[in-house]
Amino acid sequence: MSDVIIRVEQGVGCITLNRPRALNALTLGMVQAVDAALHDWSADSAVRFVLLDGAGERGLCAGGDIRALYDALLLGDMSAPEIFFRDEYRMNAHIARFPKPYVALMDGIVMGGGIGVSAHGSHRIVTQRSRLAMPETGIGFVPDVGGTFLLGHAPDGLGMHAALTSFQMGAADAILCGLADACVSSERLGELHAALLGCGTAEEIEACLRAFQTPPPPGIFHDARGWIAACYANDTVEDIVEALRQQPEPAAQQAVQDIAGKSPTSLKITLRALREAGRHDRLERSLEQEFRLAMACMERPDFREGVRAALVDKDRNPAWSPSRLEEVTPLVIDAIFAGSDHGGLGLLARHL
Repeated sequence: MSDVIIRVEQGVGCITLNRPRALNALTLGMVQAVDAALHDWSADSAVRFVLLDGAGERGLCAGGDIRALYDALLLGDMSAPEIFFRDEYRMNAHIARFPKPYVALMDGIVMGGGIGVSAHGSHRIVTQRSRLAMPETGIGFVPDVGGTFLLGHAPDGLGMHAALTSFQMGAADAILCGLADACVSSERLGELHAALLGCGTAEEIEACLRAFQTPPPPGIFHDARGWIAACYANDTVEDIVEALRQQPEPAAQQAVQDIAGKSPTSLKITLRALREAGRHDRLERSLEQEFRLAMACMERPDFREGVRAALVDKDRNPAWSPSRLEEVTPLVIDAIFAGSDHGGLGLLARHL
């Protein structure tokens, strides 16, 4: 059976990510199939809108198939990650600019590439089971798939906190951060899916979602916004960590521990990337920046070491290089942001 099931039901373009044993992790073939369907449906008057979900009980999508990228890098193949990221980020831009409603059911785990296929849609539905995260700093990488744009525009430093710590947001926190719009009970997703198939316009979709909407379980961000905003307003990762240490809240102390386990280089790239993306007026500008950063990370040792520790040997004990924040100098970060020889995505000049 296909890794992604694409079909039209009652005039609705339905996409089901279908690798449940791999938490629906995205392969290059899946990315290309989704993008091709969106191109076809955008011009097809018989397709009213798009509805995305994931197969299985565990989640929509845990991200991209990073193990495949790791294996390619071990063989010295830089073309595989370049092709994957180029096609994936163009798909993310296509979702954001899709001319019809794009409804994403973000039940369960939604991380990394899962954010990219859902959070750029027009109608983003979470449940009481949803866990949204951009956990890339823990594998020597950086938030991508437009994640820097989304988190960079989140209020009060909440996106910085989520990106640097890999914090898993529940429904309420995801809505507050601007990654989701409404909460529906997971037990009613089948009913919601059936009801949506009867909708014809954006107004009807919104009325349908309101009929199913339920208050999300309480998150942590509402009460933590004050100390998060104060701590993440600092200029450097080192200063942010020190500010967190001075906070009495247990969640702040947990953040110190979480940040300590991440790649120092990834942390510093991520902080700058989110701050720059927060000034971008278009998602495409952030995606172009992310492509340069992603390819730079492929050329550095931390990505391979992070994936090894998390997914290959699973010892959860990566040896980062450099291993300390203070060893990652501004000159190193400037060089990474200067770009690479891989070109760009062409999104700013491209009419999607």
